[in-house]
Amino acid sequence: MTKENKELALEQREELLRTLKARFEENMNRHKDLEWANVQAKLEEIPEKLWSLHEMERTGGEPDVVGHDKQTDEYIFYDCSTESPKGRRSVCYDREALESRKKYKPENNAIDMATAMGIELLTEAQYRELQKLGNFDIKTSSWVQTPATIRTRGGALFCDRRYDTVFVYHNGADSYFAARGFRGSLRV
Repeated sequence: MTKENKELALEQREELLRTLKARFEENMNRHKDLEWANVQAKLEEIPEKLWSLHEMERTGGEPDVVGHDKQTDEYIFYDCSTESPKGRRSVCYDREALESRKKYKPENNAIDMATAMGIELLTEAQYRELQKLGNFDIKTSSWVQTPATIRTRGGALFCDRRYDTVFVYHNGADSYFAARGFRGSLRV
């Protein structure tokens, strides 16, 4: 795999497709009335999207199809790992927050990581949609896209599920915790 052209080697591509197909078949409640053959055909048309899915998988996101946009004919993938992806935790919200920290800076930030992976952070609405498909972030939390009105004041939003309820909270965008990461979405 080379990051410049964002293409996977044949073996990586085949392994990823096997993993995605198995997850798709094991979790049909997430994508009723969709067929894997159609999803795979779409994935094979756009190798850089496969690369992004590989990055989601590599960092512990366990991406899966959660919908199909009939207007754009795009399949929608979300990170469906039970807890916030392990390879994306202990990050602050964005580059501005990272640079504002004077001490104990985290290694990275959610926005830059998502951009490098070719994905977007879930919005609060998307996070709530995900929670209708299962119980996610029972022990962890995930940064979500934050409105500019909050971000310009130094804050950022994150969500989790506690007491069988989805909560949205705020924190300083420069904060980071071992149990907070981010979930992404990808349209293919």
